[in-house]
Amino acid sequence: MLSLYATVGMKKLSPKEFEAIYRKVPRITAEVIVQTPRGIVLTLRDIDPYKGQWHIPGGTVLFGETLERAVRRVAKEELGIAVTIKKILGYIEYPSARRNGGYGWTIGIAFLTKLHAGKLRGSAQGKSVRVFRALPDNLIVEQETFLQKQRPKWTRYEKER
Repeated sequence: MLSLYATVGMKKLSPKEFEAIYRKVPRITAEVIVQTPRGIVLTLRDIDPYKGQWHIPGGTVLFGETLERAVRRVAKEELGIAVTIKKILGYIEYPSARRNGGYGWTIGIAFLTKLHAGKLRGSAQGKSVRVFRALPDNLIVEQETFLQKQRPKWTRYEKER
């Protein structure tokens, strides 16, 4: 079951409402690529879609929420950390979601970030958290393609002065 991050005002959507909406319209997500000196942070999905695969932490952008705020919320909820946004790397479309337990059409806006505060931990969406220098074999295919194309941008770690 998808987590119910989408809201109308302050009321969370029910699973039925969430599915009804996102079967009809695209869903925008914030993808949080956390860059560290040892590589990037990925979590192992414990829920559909893509259960059992490594992925970039991400989540639905809430109604009325800015992209920057969504990035910070997702980092806190899924990884237990505060991040500094470095830049937008691009977008990821997920045509394979329907074959992997999802529905609809998801478009993720990918942000390159750095850990600002906190200690990495997982969540109900993915308890296992690891830092990867080389991409794992069991990574969501669209994310693997995106990260391969963006490799120079996330492998070069720059310390803030």
